[in-house]
Amino acid sequence: MISDKKYRFSNILNTRLGFFFLIVILFCIKTYIVYLTKFSLGVKGGMQEFLLAVNPIPAALLTFGIALYFSGRLSYWLMMIIDFLETIWIFANIVYYREFSDFLSMGIIKGSGNVQNNLGKSLVEIVRFSDFFIFLDILILIGLLVFHGIKTDAQPFKKRYALLISFISLLLMGGEYGLANSDRTGLLTRTFDNNYIVKYLGLNEYAAFNAYQTQKESATRSHAKASDMDSILKYLKHTRAKPNPAYFGKEKGKNVFIIHLESFQQFLINYKVDGKEVTPHINKFFRNKNTVSFDNFYHQVAQGKTSDAEMMLENSLYGLPQGSAMVTYGAQNTYQAAPAILDQRGYTTAAFHGDVPSFWNRDSTYKSWGYQYFFSSQYYKIKPSYSVGYGLKDKIFFRDAANYIQQLPQPFYAKLITLTNHYPYELDKKNTDFPATTTGDKTVDPYVQTAHYLDQAFAEFLNYLRKTGLMKNSVIVVYGDHYGISNNHRPAIAQLLHKKSINNYDLAQFQKVPFMIHADGLKGKVDHSYGGEIDVLPTLLHLLGDKNNNTIQFGTDLLSKQHDQRVAFRNGDFVTPEYTKVGSTVYLTKTGQAITPNAKQKKEIASIQNHVTTELSLSDRVIYGDLLRFYTPKGFKKVNRKDFTYQYTKVIDNLKKAQEKHLTSIEAKNGGKSTMSLYKTDAPELK
Repeated sequence: MISDKKYRFSNILNTRLGFFFLIVILFCIKTYIVYLTKFSLGVKGGMQEFLLAVNPIPAALLTFGIALYFSGRLSYWLMMIIDFLETIWIFANIVYYREFSDFLSMGIIKGSGNVQNNLGKSLVEIVRFSDFFIFLDILILIGLLVFHGIKTDAQPFKKRYALLISFISLLLMGGEYGLANSDRTGLLTRTFDNNYIVKYLGLNEYAAFNAYQTQKESATRSHAKASDMDSILKYLKHTRAKPNPAYFGKEKGKNVFIIHLESFQQFLINYKVDGKEVTPHINKFFRNKNTVSFDNFYHQVAQGKTSDAEMMLENSLYGLPQGSAMVTYGAQNTYQAAPAILDQRGYTTAAFHGDVPSFWNRDSTYKSWGYQYFFSSQYYKIKPSYSVGYGLKDKIFFRDAANYIQQLPQPFYAKLITLTNHYPYELDKKNTDFPATTTGDKTVDPYVQTAHYLDQAFAEFLNYLRKTGLMKNSVIVVYGDHYGISNNHRPAIAQLLHKKSINNYDLAQFQKVPFMIHADGLKGKVDHSYGGEIDVLPTLLHLLGDKNNNTIQFGTDLLSKQHDQRVAFRNGDFVTPEYTKVGSTVYLTKTGQAITPNAKQKKEIASIQNHVTTELSLSDRVIYGDLLRFYTPKGFKKVNRKDFTYQYTKVIDNLKKAQEKHLTSIEAKNGGKSTMSLYKTDAPELK
């Protein structure tokens, strides 16, 4: 009896339809296992559990069903090729999700050439041996086919049956979407986290929807027109915050330093390991009598990470829901960025970065933003020991950047982007003098060591500014660009926060990053107002005495009494002083208590959500449609990219000519002599 069943099962597998269902079943099982073990999709309730289990089926029937339209052995090998490609897609998402808590998008894939430098090291750290188990079924099936454990069916498969399977798959997709939309209204029409699309519809459906979105966005620019600006101008007219008289123009004419603390989170401020402060110098700067510090300031980046932070900080435009705006739209769009605004007010503008100029498409984007100078890795002496991870070590970077800073005619606007505190948080023993944490998570534990090194480098740079007098004549803006530890490290995060466990509220608050504004004579304080990276540019411009009342900026002055404290996250979640919304759950911000909103609270939350959705949508329209080409504020001149070059010899020549024309640089005021003897660093590589 048992042998008869085995014989019948074997006969079924030896048919093309039998092999088709076998490969589909195996693929769906492994996809479901990946959902459960590799992603954090936040599945709640019976409907979501059901959809998670069945959502691989419709797409698998459709994609593998393509092979059924072909005959003979070709049909079998097409199924195997499809299985391999599908598995590669899953594998790539496993690796990407582990670091970024998100799924790959067309924008990220298209822009990968601009961010591939040094990624090999990161991949070695991210990939786990267990990830490769998803290829096991492919190896088994290949073995069965090659060694005739399964015989190929040479009989032609009727096309009407192939069509029927395709039709059933589309029917199932429709049913799946109907159930998903009943559980989550507006799943594809409102701004939701990609996790929702995957858990409701599946990875393949997410990829298809993402491709559709990308194509739709590409068409937006060609169809955009000047009248599209009307609704945006109307919106901003009602949301713009007036400057605070106590701060407006207080720092007019001063130099501006934007110091970018890579992957630096707010919890590091005053954090201790084994009784030692991780960042003693930044802590001191945070509470300095001339520093206004914000302790409820959030990063608002999405897939663009650092590039999103730069977009918000210098344009007050949100990053995109997928990909990087700098990579995709940096060269082709019109901008009204901080460097261009200040250049037209007599400032010298320069960016400093210890990596290749093409990273995040900076060498193209910075021209669109109006940067006169961009000092990337080619401008610094680099030996193998000078670099780690993604580029030049911070101590050496700050020291080498100072050589060019001393040559900039004043006033200047200078942005310095650090790198050492970047994943995977590598640092050689000579530069490591601080204990790692002991969470047991190899990704998390060295984070405090590279943060401590960054703190030391920051202190050395500030000492140079004091000695040269730049400290007294500059506004120093310091910020963390985005998280350093992703939400996928929950057990380790709980240990860092000294909690037994953490929930989504804790993770939302974990997205805080430091933001500090320092200037000689500025009345310092720790400001508890809620804000984010979108608010930096209007805050800075008001401090410098720029009324800034006709620009396209979605942030509001953090120091204004009219500052909007509704902080939007790119996935549509938000934080306000009253409410924190993560997915479908709302928490009281002050206590972290999850609530079932009453009628009054529902109305307030709906109003906030409408504001967040509207603002994100309008900002996206500006970028996708390149709408700033249709609008030039009074007093602003459109940037001409052809006015700028970052070619080494030309930059050095232009800088020399600028110094001769404007004798205001630190070097010029020092009688034409270098001030680099004043720069002191304990970097062992330079001894």
